[in-house]
Amino acid sequence: MARSLRVARQLLPPGILVAVFLAFWQLYVSLSGIRQTILPGPWRVVEALVNFWDVISDNLVNTLVEATFGFAIALVIGFAFAVLLDYSPVMRRAVYPILVASQTVPMVAIAPLLIIWFGYDIIPKIIVVWLVCFFPIVVAGVDGFASTDTETTRLFRSLQANQWQIFWKLRLPSALPFIFSGIRIAITYAIGGAVLGEYVGAEKGLGIFIQRSKNSFRNDLIFAAVFVTAVASIALFLLVTIVQHQVMPWYYRQQAGRKRLKK
Repeated sequence: MARSLRVARQLLPPGILVAVFLAFWQLYVSLSGIRQTILPGPWRVVEALVNFWDVISDNLVNTLVEATFGFAIALVIGFAFAVLLDYSPVMRRAVYPILVASQTVPMVAIAPLLIIWFGYDIIPKIIVVWLVCFFPIVVAGVDGFASTDTETTRLFRSLQANQWQIFWKLRLPSALPFIFSGIRIAITYAIGGAVLGEYVGAEKGLGIFIQRSKNSFRNDLIFAAVFVTAVASIALFLLVTIVQHQVMPWYYRQQAGRKRLKK
């Protein structure tokens, strides 16, 4: 019961804010006389979502598949890369600045090239998702491993712990909060990356659905697809948060203990 109340208190403020925003949106559309083809009201968007749900859901599945595969590849390679940079200072000094500089290249400029090189199938979309998810995972991992307490590391070594034991028992648990922060950021980028790749060129997916809706002057369908994209991203974010609670319960017990001490 207490946990349900805490969840309700967390969801109530954003829920009220969203409700107020939608009310003002609907009021503006109703009173301003603006054409529904230019700015559809929330109710018009809901109607479009219901009427075209079979088409939108079919495209959503395709987008989710691309986002899932791209994110999974980014997670595996990103984590391995973070470990490599942590254990090789020379590699970190050489690669890390290049990795940061690579983020200045807009993805919208790379996506068309991927379509030209790999075609209109799923591969270029997976690559786009991998590219947008890779950086936050690597950076979070490197920062997490760097946060390991030096004195505790010396204690482990004084107890004759080998490198694998130090990594598994100390460095990885210390880095997990940072890594999951990077994962939560990356997972919210995954759907957007897949939609971007589809928007540039695809046969199926929410991105191409938005493109076709724009060409048909169906702004209500565009808003409906954007709403579904946002909900899917939030759902994946919450899923990662649930996994984090299951993987590191000790961390949340520590956080709860610190809050009680502050009170």
